Parts: sequence; structure tokens; C-alpha cells
Amino acid sequence: MIPFLLSIFFGFVPMLINAAWVIWLDRYEQEPKRLLGIVFVWGAVVAAFGALIFNSLWEVSLFLITNSERLSSLSTYIISAPLIEEFLKGLAVLMIFLHYRHEFDSILDGIVYASVVALGFAATENTFYIYEKGYLASGYSGLITLIFLRVIVVGWQHPFYTAFIGIGFAASRLARTGVWRIIAPLLGFSAAVFTHSLHNLISSVYPSLLTCLLGSMVDWSGWIAMFAFVIYTIYRERRLLEHYLKEEIELGTLSETQFYKALSFTQRVVDPLISAFNGQYALVHRFYQLCGELAHKKAQSAQLDDEIDYQMWIERYRSELSKISRLLSG
Repeated sequence: MIPFLLSIFFGFVPMLINAAWVIWLDRYEQEPKRLLGIVFVWGAVVAAFGALIFNSLWEVSLFLITNSERLSSLSTYIISAPLIEEFLKGLAVLMIFLHYRHEFDSILDGIVYASVVALGFAATENTFYIYEKGYLASGYSGLITLIFLRVIVVGWQHPFYTAFIGIGFAASRLARTGVWRIIAPLLGFSAAVFTHSLHNLISSVYPSLLTCLLGSMVDWSGWIAMFAFVIYTIYRERRLLEHYLKEEIELGTLSETQFYKALSFTQRVVDPLISAFNGQYALVHRFYQLCGELAHKKAQSAQLDDEIDYQMWIERYRSELSKISRLLSG
């Protein structure tokens, strides 16, 4: 019982911490916690167990056809798992894209939703690996080894793969041409499947210390590059806010001081913490959220031509932001 509980704990808690960190990075226009919770659960339940069923069916079917355990296992690892797992994780991002389109405002939003669903998937998968391939195979030493491998060595593999799907849908959402709106999600899905398959290929063909080191170098290089891209998207969001909120000073929606606070990543972290002690946390948090929402809707109104009534959202956010900014300045 204790090994199983330890497997659940080390399967889920590190991935929940990683998800919280991903969400924390999205400071300029955060996503609704309800939607983030839904996609995490989707990854942990629907995607994880769906992948287990379909991958097992693939492996059994191929074994019956080829009578080769090695071939059926390899094809599942290199072909079936990347396709099925990325498809099932990507469905959660697609649902947000289709049903909550007005919340899908930037490339960073796509990365956040994709990463959170992938971390939910990883939590369940890690629990399975730590218990079955760790404890049941080698006792507590195996459990500890698998915790290290799944949490530290390859802890960011699933968010890295699925982030490409989020980028693809976000690029489609923000595209001005119809062709790119179709191509971008397909490219994102293809990149997710390719990187996933490449990792599995390196780790499954002739396992050795050399291939382990090579796989880790490839994985970590990709993760570092993706993190650098995330930092770039945060910088781009700040520039977007700077451009589209400047007008709000002249309109009286924001004071100049509030405008510069809205642009500061540091202020967005510190101010809500300070406001928690004077009873204004909800007000301050909403102020910063509205600044991001208003800037993004103004940018989309200027750049996109789709079915969303951006002016309605702009007027709604501007009216609420004006009231809150006066309360905070008073």
C-alpha cells in the first residue's frame, strides 16, 4: 500500500508543481483556473487511460499479425504512442480553441494549455511507471530510480512535445489568412509527434549509457530552447500591452503610474502579494488581468477579421478597468 501511495505522490505532486510554475509564468494575461483544471484532469484521466487502451490494442493487434514481440513493442513505442498520446492530449487544446476562443489570446496561451494537459498526462503515466516498472520490478531501489528518471531526467518531456500543438492552434487563432489557419495546427501536431517519436526511438533502440546520455542531451536541449521561446513570448506580450494600453492614459482609463505598473512583470508578482495584507487582493488581481485582456482584445480587433465581437469585449473590459483603477488610486 505504501509503495503505491508513494507512486501516486511522486507521480502527481511534482507535475502539479510544474503546472503551477507554467501558469505563474503567464503573468500578463492569465487563463481561467477552471479551464486549466479541466485540461489537467483531461490529461490525467481521459488522455492517459485512453492512450493505455489504444496503445495496448495496437500492440496486441500487431503481435497477432507479426508474431514478433520485439516488433510490436517497438512500433507501439515509436509509432503508436506518439500518435495516440499527442492526439488525445491535443483534443483538450482543441476544445479550448473551439469553445473558449475568446480566451485563446496569444502563443503563450497555447503553450500554457498544452503544457498543463500534458503535465496531467505525465502525472498518471509517472505513477504507473514508478509503481509497476519501479517498485514491482526492483522494490524500493527501483521505485527511487524511477522517481529520479521520471521526475528529474524526463520530467518535462510531455509538456515539451504537446507545447507544439498549443503553438499551432495559437498561430491558427491569430492568423490573418485562411490557409495558415489550417496548416498551423497540422504543423504543430506533426512537430509534437516527431519530437515524441524521436525521444522514444533514441531510448528504445539499443539501450545503453551512450544512448541514455544522447537522449538526455536531445531532451534538455529542446526544453531549454522551448523555455527561451516562452521568455520571448512573455517579452512580446509586454510590448503588446505597452502599445495598446498607452491610449488608455489619454482616455482616463489608467493613470500613467498604473500604466507602467501594468507593464512590469515584477509589479504583477509583488502587488497581489502586498494587497493580500490590506484586503485588496481580488481587486489588484482583477486590475492586472483586465489590463492584459483589454490589450489583447484591442490587438485582435486591429489585426484579425473573424466572428468575435471584439468591440463588445473592449468596451466591457475598459468600463470595468476604469472603475477598478479609480478605486485603487483613491
